[in-house]
Amino acid sequence: MNQEFMEALEELEQEKGIDKQTLLDAIKTALISAYKRNFGITQDARVEIDDQTGAISVYAEKQVVEEVFDPSFEISLEEARKINEAYEVGDTIEEEVTPASFGRIAAQTAKQVVVQRIREAERGVIYERYIDKENEIMTGVIVRQERGCYYLDFGRVEGMLPLKETIPGERYELGARLRVYVLEVKDSAKGAQIVVSRSHPGLLKRLLELEVPEIANNTVIIKSIAREAGHRSKVAVYSEDPNVDCVGACVGQKGSRIERVVEELSGERIDVINWHSDPAEFIASALRPAKVIMARVVEEERSAQVIVPDYQLSLAIGKEGQNARLAAKLTGYKIDIKCQSQIAGDVFGEGEGLFDFPPMDGYYDDDDLSYDEPESENHLETEE
Repeated sequence: MNQEFMEALEELEQEKGIDKQTLLDAIKTALISAYKRNFGITQDARVEIDDQTGAISVYAEKQVVEEVFDPSFEISLEEARKINEAYEVGDTIEEEVTPASFGRIAAQTAKQVVVQRIREAERGVIYERYIDKENEIMTGVIVRQERGCYYLDFGRVEGMLPLKETIPGERYELGARLRVYVLEVKDSAKGAQIVVSRSHPGLLKRLLELEVPEIANNTVIIKSIAREAGHRSKVAVYSEDPNVDCVGACVGQKGSRIERVVEELSGERIDVINWHSDPAEFIASALRPAKVIMARVVEEERSAQVIVPDYQLSLAIGKEGQNARLAAKLTGYKIDIKCQSQIAGDVFGEGEGLFDFPPMDGYYDDDDLSYDEPESENHLETEE
């Protein structure tokens, strides 16, 4: 190494933020290993590097003895006193042992250390750049598929889209651009690893934030999302401002806003409902498009029994139980659905406690592109 090498280290410190002293310490450690490996030395050694010239010196400890049997570990008292007359037998002395051919080895070793540290620093920069992308949307280009994953190019890093995080039925072609939700950014020996998803509810939430300004500025708040990717989702929305039509804001004029989200999710049905602080009202809204005529909530068990008209029982349950399942996920309650004829005179007593819920209070179902404007406030009684 020489003066130019030392100047290069200073440039690295300025350009890439790699501390010069940290690099020198790493080089010294590597040089000690190289010295022992290449010259068959086992005793402890120390390396010094001149900060100005880059000159390298290797020092090894030797014990002062009367008669030398192993020159690698021992030095005679006579030789030791040439260095310092105060040395006595049994003392330990540090002697320069730099091999004549060590310069070439040192140069190669130093280069390897510097290259490795540059790579580590760049990995760290990339990780710090992308760690803030967790729980956000990114757009990447599909570059390959292997071992149960699609890989997307995000520029300086690749993202992994596991098959389990894809939308059922979607087909991905190489070279296609794809919007994904960032699940996790991990720092590994190979650099930043980004795991992404197309099926996570967070993707739907972020897409709505992009399409609905009222959500982006927190005028409308998404309280909960239940999603079965590729099939159907339910979104509960709320606003502190009673004059704001939350569902209408999400839907947009003639369904324009929600339809852009539906298109991005390959035709996934999206039901948008108003969130209610009253659990019974919330559950009734969550079960729409079915009309709930009565509900009883058991808060301690986080469960509810709801009654629907006989002709709407299958609608309330949904195909393969999907509507009821999504409603349960959305509200956080276990929901038991019965038709009116099943419970008459049984659960609540004949005719007792039966009352109508508000009709379609701000409900949107993109299946038929219809939107029911919210009517006047109607308070829902709840039996507990």
